[in-house]
Amino acid sequence: MSIFSRHKTTLPTADEALAGRESRPFAIADKHLVLDAPVVTDEVPEGYDVALFGLGCFWGAEEIYWQVPGVWSTSVGYAGGVTPNPTYEEVCSGRTGHTEAVRVVYDPAKVSYADLVKIFFEVHDPTQGMRQGNDVGTQYRSAIYWTTPDQEETARELTKIYGDELHRQRIGDITTEIRPASGVAYYYAEDHHQQYLAKHVDGYRCHASTGIKFPE
Repeated sequence: MSIFSRHKTTLPTADEALAGRESRPFAIADKHLVLDAPVVTDEVPEGYDVALFGLGCFWGAEEIYWQVPGVWSTSVGYAGGVTPNPTYEEVCSGRTGHTEAVRVVYDPAKVSYADLVKIFFEVHDPTQGMRQGNDVGTQYRSAIYWTTPDQEETARELTKIYGDELHRQRIGDITTEIRPASGVAYYYAEDHHQQYLAKHVDGYRCHASTGIKFPE
């Protein structure tokens, strides 16, 4: 069967999606391996904000964001789909509708949401649809899930600016999914995926990108 089969590149309907389960079927370590923060951050410190992105394989995506000054904590998980509390294998089957996501908790006094979005566009290829480089599937699609109206305005404005630049460079159209996080459940991934590249320093990094810097 071709790796570009419908199962891999078309989002399932609610009827086609796997049923999932009521609770997370695995435990997650309390402490972030790199940052002085917890991994599970359902309770965000006062004054901090949350950003949620999908930009291909979440191992490399998380590593990029935990290095950004002003980021307090990061985690990886599954977002934008139908199946509750999925496993990695279920997400990779193409039958949950989720994308691999990185959740970033940050101090807006130290790093702006706009800067996080600019990083998002520079470190992956937002024109590839249901893939990033050699990674093919709905779980690798590009996504921004905004948490406030200001985030939505910023995300859409910067998407337009970057999209215009890609057109000038004859790269292609941006396919990034932009949706409110309020309608998108985020499910933490298994513990061995959290800070994966801190545990496996020579591990896989898919940094497909257009090579185009965000315009000044």
